[in-house]
Amino acid sequence: MEHARSYYAATAGSMPDHPRLESQVSADVCVIGGGFTGVNTAIELAQRGLSVVLLEGRRIGWGASGRNGGQLIRGIGHDVSGFAKYVGEEGVRYLERAGIESVEVVANRIHEHAIDCDLRWGFCELANTPAQFAAFRAEQDHLAELGYAHETRIVAPQDMAQVVASSIYAGGLIDRGSGHLHPLNLVLGEARVAQALGVRIFEHSPVLELVHGSTVEVRCAFGSVRANSLVLACNAHLEDLEPRLSGKVLPAGSYIIATEPLAPEVAAELIPQNLSLCDQKVGLDYYRLSADKRLLFGGACHYSGRDPADIGAYMRPKMLKVFPQLADVRIDYQWGGMIGITANRFPQVGRLQQHPNVFYAQGYSGHGVNVTHWTARLLAEAIHAGRSTGMDIFSAVPHMTFPGGKAFRSPLLALGMLWHRLREVLG
Repeated sequence: MEHARSYYAATAGSMPDHPRLESQVSADVCVIGGGFTGVNTAIELAQRGLSVVLLEGRRIGWGASGRNGGQLIRGIGHDVSGFAKYVGEEGVRYLERAGIESVEVVANRIHEHAIDCDLRWGFCELANTPAQFAAFRAEQDHLAELGYAHETRIVAPQDMAQVVASSIYAGGLIDRGSGHLHPLNLVLGEARVAQALGVRIFEHSPVLELVHGSTVEVRCAFGSVRANSLVLACNAHLEDLEPRLSGKVLPAGSYIIATEPLAPEVAAELIPQNLSLCDQKVGLDYYRLSADKRLLFGGACHYSGRDPADIGAYMRPKMLKVFPQLADVRIDYQWGGMIGITANRFPQVGRLQQHPNVFYAQGYSGHGVNVTHWTARLLAEAIHAGRSTGMDIFSAVPHMTFPGGKAFRSPLLALGMLWHRLREVLG
């Protein structure tokens, strides 16, 4: 199965084919999943001297890693201060620092290996209400307390034309330490790094069965892998491979449209500082300019489990609500994909209690570009050294299994999201 017909796939660099697994192989670690989590865990493990086999059921970057909004934004997710009762105040500080340092991990990997992925710095949070705008000042002050090394700037409502040519926002917060990039080119570049480090990558090799024990046997249709440790890095696509984990993550659809290339003067007026932008709604909008000056406009988390029949028709009115001046602009690409949402919007990282040589990371809830790179490091630390303090902190946060089984997860969360949206409208 090939990549989604997205702007990213159409503009990707080299996409070499990796072979299908057709023999019995062994390694120190087997990683299942060829997205940011899996590829970067493989890199981190190989750098520590371990042999790694990576299995991908489709193509490297086929899932959310290769089709997301490309926003590289600090933070683990929503406000982590509420987890103090599980991890303590020092644990909260660790999570806040991780949300910042994880962006640096991505930037360092790009620079160290000269990965061409259109990295640009600059991000603006957009307030939909005066109350949200008022909260930006406290956020800016807190970043200063953490010693945040990058410029942040409050943008008053009357000055919003400096960052976006839209009249619907109540203010903004610019962050020069976050930015945007071409995610598919990033994960493809990282796969080349992993391969150069000796990682054996197999595509078109979906896993059919796991046989647990002191070593794990991973069975595919035409071959198998025996490994001392296993990493499950499938996120929203784990499905029935490990129900104890898949039941804790809801696959939610997110969708993006890409316009035709805009005239340079139109692009410069639309987003004058070439920032990535994201609002504060429950069903948020996120958008940015591509390297060739298209508007990439995404959002609309969809919990039905079914994609809209026409993604362009579904997303275009949302774009025009922000930018009515684009009414006559052509849409060249439309695509969607599944992201992994957790009940508490916090990622799940750890090892299976029943099988301590099986590790996992999943549920990034829309913050996957940076957090995947951080959790990959934690998984590698735990596998190589036997323990990771960071992974222990992440693992201390409990996670709810969505009730009702696979058939009822989406309707239940859709009902919860409707409640939040009603609060948003009425509040």
